[in-house]
Amino acid sequence: MKSPVSVAVLFSFILAPVLLAQQPQPKPTIPSIQRLDGTRISIAEAERFAQKTLDSSNVTGAQIAIIDHGKRVWVHSFGLRDRDRQLPMDNDTAMWAASITKSVFACFVMQMVESGELNLDASIATYLPKPLPEYEKYKDLAGDDRWRKITPRILLSHTAGFANFTALEPDGKLHIHWEPGTRYAYSGEGINLLQFVIEQKTGRSLADMEQERLFSPLGMEHTSLVWQPKFAADIAGGHDPTGKYIGYSERTTPRAAGSMITTINDLTTFTEALLAGKVIRPETRNEMFKPVVFIPFKHQFPTLLDEQGAEGPSVGLAYGTGWGLLTKTKYGPAFFKEGHGDGAQNYMICFVRSSTCMILLTNSDNGEFAFRPLLETILGDTVTPWEWENYTPAGIMEARKHN
Repeated sequence: MKSPVSVAVLFSFILAPVLLAQQPQPKPTIPSIQRLDGTRISIAEAERFAQKTLDSSNVTGAQIAIIDHGKRVWVHSFGLRDRDRQLPMDNDTAMWAASITKSVFACFVMQMVESGELNLDASIATYLPKPLPEYEKYKDLAGDDRWRKITPRILLSHTAGFANFTALEPDGKLHIHWEPGTRYAYSGEGINLLQFVIEQKTGRSLADMEQERLFSPLGMEHTSLVWQPKFAADIAGGHDPTGKYIGYSERTTPRAAGSMITTINDLTTFTEALLAGKVIRPETRNEMFKPVVFIPFKHQFPTLLDEQGAEGPSVGLAYGTGWGLLTKTKYGPAFFKEGHGDGAQNYMICFVRSSTCMILLTNSDNGEFAFRPLLETILGDTVTPWEWENYTPAGIMEARKHN
């Protein structure tokens, strides 16, 4: 005869599954993205919306990442890396970063500042073996000693007084249009000048130095300032507004203003590391994100125009040391960078308070048509100065007239 205890144990085994089944079960968690305002969008909905938006904007291919509280929560690729051969885009497809190169370069410069190799506010003359106009590329500045007032911080904040590029000047010559440090005007020429100064000082190629200090330590295996043969197996070619394939460039000369090749996985890794204080120390990062100049202009391009606008000042639009800044938004301060080039349009923005970011890389001249709806719907970003960025249909079409 079984003891009462044995019977009780037996019945507990029999009844436990029944009782468990009667208990309310927790609902399975649906993977989602938390927007800036605290609302959420499911990953599945985000992917559907992104695909629909990219298709309606005739964007050939794209890579998108969301970082929340400093960690990636969604990375996804869409469309084609090569329309002619119908090759799909993936998260390790090499993309031309275009001008996002500039902000990565700024982080490298801040590493030099941390190690005492560079002073942000010293004249570039400090680091050159001879006066700048004695170099062939900068001979146009002979007789204009204002070049001596130019510092690394001035170059990284786009306040040197240069046009975007010398080739865009009516006479094809380099000019300082106003007192260095007094006004914002975006200038790839200025960024390349700082690269020149650093390479003269160190006697080394920027490509090698960034590889050693940034890309290799962070495990960014698919990132470089110059072409690597390994990229050929999975590379995104550019596509014009009609969707015509225009290919890619095997750049052999590093340019701080825009030669970087990367992937959404690598750029997300870099951004996570920057937010975590693994690229530069937090205090150095804060210095980099400190406003150098506030921007009152209606449009960023063309760079030398001075038409005033209200959009930028409403969000505290400014430039720091290598990054655009929004200093007063309802979501707190943010830093951002664009990338414009033939067959490549890119954008990234990070909100500091929540360490929330969105990174957009495309291999299409039509990429910018999709930026605003993607940022607003998936991230909840309603504060990017769309008109200043020319991220409106009218602005994009107008910008094409000047390219």
